[in-house]
Amino acid sequence: MPPLVELRDVSKSFGGVHAVVDASVSFARAGIHGIVGENGAGKSTLSKIISGVYEPDEGELIVDEEPLRFHSPRDALATGIATIAQEIALVPKATVEENVMLGIESNTAGVVRRGDVRRRFNALNERTGFRLRPTARVGALRTAEQQKVEIMRAIARDARMIVMDEPTAALTRDESDRLLEIIRQLAAGGTAVLLISHYLDEVLSVCETVTVMRNGRIVRTSPAANETPQSLVNAMVGREITLEYPSKKLRPEEAPVVLEVRGLTRGRELDDISFEIRAGEILGLAGLVGSGRTEVARAVFGADRVDAGEIELEGRPVRLRSPRQAARHGIAMLPENRKEQGLVMIRSVRENVTLATLGDFSEAGLVNGLRERATTRRLASELAIRTPSVDAPVVTLSGGNQQKVLFAKWLVRPPRVLLADEPTRGVDVGAKRQIHELIVELADQGMAVLLISSELEEVIGLAHRVLVMRRGRIVAEYDSEQATMDRVMAAAFATEAVA
Repeated sequence: MPPLVELRDVSKSFGGVHAVVDASVSFARAGIHGIVGENGAGKSTLSKIISGVYEPDEGELIVDEEPLRFHSPRDALATGIATIAQEIALVPKATVEENVMLGIESNTAGVVRRGDVRRRFNALNERTGFRLRPTARVGALRTAEQQKVEIMRAIARDARMIVMDEPTAALTRDESDRLLEIIRQLAAGGTAVLLISHYLDEVLSVCETVTVMRNGRIVRTSPAANETPQSLVNAMVGREITLEYPSKKLRPEEAPVVLEVRGLTRGRELDDISFEIRAGEILGLAGLVGSGRTEVARAVFGADRVDAGEIELEGRPVRLRSPRQAARHGIAMLPENRKEQGLVMIRSVRENVTLATLGDFSEAGLVNGLRERATTRRLASELAIRTPSVDAPVVTLSGGNQQKVLFAKWLVRPPRVLLADEPTRGVDVGAKRQIHELIVELADQGMAVLLISSELEEVIGLAHRVLVMRRGRIVAEYDSEQATMDRVMAAAFATEAVA
């Protein structure tokens, strides 16, 4: 059968940047088609052309063998193309049910039939297995829960094609597996799915076809059965690159304790949390979303008040009532959401890098621009931040480079303790490797690192010790030799531990 959607020699530029160049690819009427590539390779731009966010500068978009020109996502949706964007786009003050059913509510003479809407929502909730509370306000949900709402909203519209841009980035392994099974069911039912993901194993496990992009161009499109994670990586970056984690030094048994936490308690979120991190040690914190991992980091960083507990830095008790106080004591935090909590996206790389230490660059209330630029250029060079200028807005950089800017912000004045919450979320494989090497290097220099990640492979691959959390408590501890996927998963899910 002819393809449902086809791109012919499509190009798209933004100013002098060629985001997509002469792209030609077709998408079958049913099945799962993956697109992979580094950040900035053009994946999201290509998907936004298909979904009507962007109009191509050149080339044709063909749907049902007819050339079309979408002027908005509404035009794409009218032809049966729905999108789950990488940037969550929901109505924060509306409920989960209202967001999912928005625009497709059952009604009589303009009056919404609430009972019918609720029945349809409950059926969809059961089908996906997400178990979302229909009356919950979306703005109060965590990122992972908001992602589920996006997914349910797209599925509710019975689209012929669903474009999914990094749909599992904020989900746990169990939730990701469930979503991948839903994707398989959609394809089996005749829906075309376009899956954009940095998780190569996921792509190869569900996709029939994979397209690789590099520098805005399509490198190749081939059956997924002919590819491996390594072959995809080599095609994405244009060179050989290892998928292994960088080697780490032995756990510094005799090194001094830099951070010690005792009895940290906060409402129902944290219950008697105690641990220590030595100089040069990477301590991994694993667990399901909602287990309390992020809450631990926020409490140590002074972002959330605690009901009880003590924190000591290098043997001295400290009271941290705000992130400002934590930073003054040499504690830095990379938040799980860099765009909302870590960076000012519309400001320049330079302004973001010096934001936390602006006093170091000020004289009589005026910023010394020369010293500020020199420091930013040095860190940009050391961290391999790809930016046309230190004055370029951070929003124009790829996800990996944005994350490196976040690291640079805290390395102007290197901290004693680094709290890294999801440090590689939403970055490509090349940038991920660089960030892993940076974390190991910082530990080698004597920094104490608390590493939080939903990717268990990342925690196990980098950490000297792994703590597992469940329902606000630390339920298990493993050294680097004991920490296996089976053991950590068993502790996180409260199943029988593997010997």
